[in-house]
Amino acid sequence: MPGKLGRRRPLLPDLFDWIESGVPPWRGVPGAHGIRIEERLTDEGYCLRAELPGLDVDKDVRLDVRHGVLRLRAERGEETKKRHHTEFRYGSFARAVRLPRGAKEDEITAEYKDGILNVTVPLTAVEKPPVTRIDIRHGG
Repeated sequence: MPGKLGRRRPLLPDLFDWIESGVPPWRGVPGAHGIRIEERLTDEGYCLRAELPGLDVDKDVRLDVRHGVLRLRAERGEETKKRHHTEFRYGSFARAVRLPRGAKEDEITAEYKDGILNVTVPLTAVEKPPVTRIDIRHGG
C-alpha cells in the first residue's frame, strides 16, 4: 500500500528492526525494544556498557539487581504531535543480564556519560571447584 510519499510500505516490519531490538516480536514484551550492550571482565570486575543516547537518566532509566540478574529499563517518549519519518526508537527498552559468580551486588556502581551507561560490578575471587575424573566403563 503506497504511503503519503508514494513509497510502498512493507507488509512485515523491517528485518533489521527485529534484529536490533534484541527481542523477536513473538517472544518477550510487546512494544519493548532491546538495549545494545558490551560486556567484559577486567581487573576491576565485570563491566557492562549500555547504549542509551538522548535519555535523562534521572527520569527515564532504572537499573536494579536481584538474585544475580542485573536489569536495565528505559523509556523514551515521542516529542512530536505529527507523524514524520523517524528511525529513533520510542517506547520501553529493557535488558537483563546474569552476573558472573562472585558478583558483589551491594557494591555496583554506574555512571552515564555521552549517551553511554557504564556499570561496574566488583567480583570476589571465586575458587574453581576441583575437577574429579570419572572412569567410564565399557558395556558388556
